[in-house]
Amino acid sequence: MSNLLRLIGRRLIAFPIMVLGVTLLVFVVMSFSPADPAQLALGESASTEALEKYREEHGLNDPLLVRYASFLAGLVRGDLGTTTGNTPVSDVVAKAFPITLQLTFLGLAIAVVIALVLGVLAALFRDRWVDQVIRVFSIASLAMPSFWLAILLIQWLGTVPGGWGVFPALILDWVPLSENAAVYANNVTLPAVALAVPVAGSLTRVVRTSMVEELDKDYVRTAIGSGIPYPTVVARNVLRNALITPITVLGLRVGYLMGGAAIIEIIFNIQAMGQLILDGVMRNDVFLVQGVTLTVAIAFIIVNIVVDLLYVLVNPRIRSI
Repeated sequence: MSNLLRLIGRRLIAFPIMVLGVTLLVFVVMSFSPADPAQLALGESASTEALEKYREEHGLNDPLLVRYASFLAGLVRGDLGTTTGNTPVSDVVAKAFPITLQLTFLGLAIAVVIALVLGVLAALFRDRWVDQVIRVFSIASLAMPSFWLAILLIQWLGTVPGGWGVFPALILDWVPLSENAAVYANNVTLPAVALAVPVAGSLTRVVRTSMVEELDKDYVRTAIGSGIPYPTVVARNVLRNALITPITVLGLRVGYLMGGAAIIEIIFNIQAMGQLILDGVMRNDVFLVQGVTLTVAIAFIIVNIVVDLLYVLVNPRIRSI
């Protein structure tokens, strides 16, 4: 138990350090933006005196370190600045970010289910026709960008001319799961599948390789020789030990899914983080782009810390590290 607590403690100590590094990187990069926040806030017709007054009032003329300290102080209070429309960035992000998280983790859940089923089957029937078919699927999935697959799914299954008309091509109104589960499922199916398939292809290969390595170890032959049924050995021992490597890869794939979700949201007209960052870039809205980028980066750090702690649940031997 003490080793487990030390592991959790190390991750909790590392978290604020990583967040501080991310905030510094995002702030410095956005500081070099050619857009003038004062001009964007007051408009093109603003006088020079008004612009200078705005910069003084909002600390835009302060040194970089002073502005960064003010930014951190605001971040602690939940203040990410205001958009060019004078709307708090935190309010806009709070409305959009849950939608992106839902798409990300729905895509992740679908990818994990597909990868576990196909990866285990490929390992159990290695070098047979089942393994060959699954290998073709995984390679094809890896070569298939999520945005391209999204367009194909819209053409095949969406409400467009020539399509089957099963799912909406554009989501004009986001309906939460709590309001209408059927409409929600209809809306998220194509985006989630488009996100999941490329990740499922890569995870399938990782699961298959890890399973094959475990199946070839001596303890498997010893367990089977002692009379333990083969399915029991695979389910209780092999699969659990084989999940270490896929979980490692899974933490990295969450970042890929979040980035892919932003593009998928634009394709399907989902008003979430992807649309926010596109609007921010189009309007040169520095604070909006900064807030969205920082939120996604911090979420990625949190997810990877959670994945690190999942190692302990999958393999207790890691508690001694």
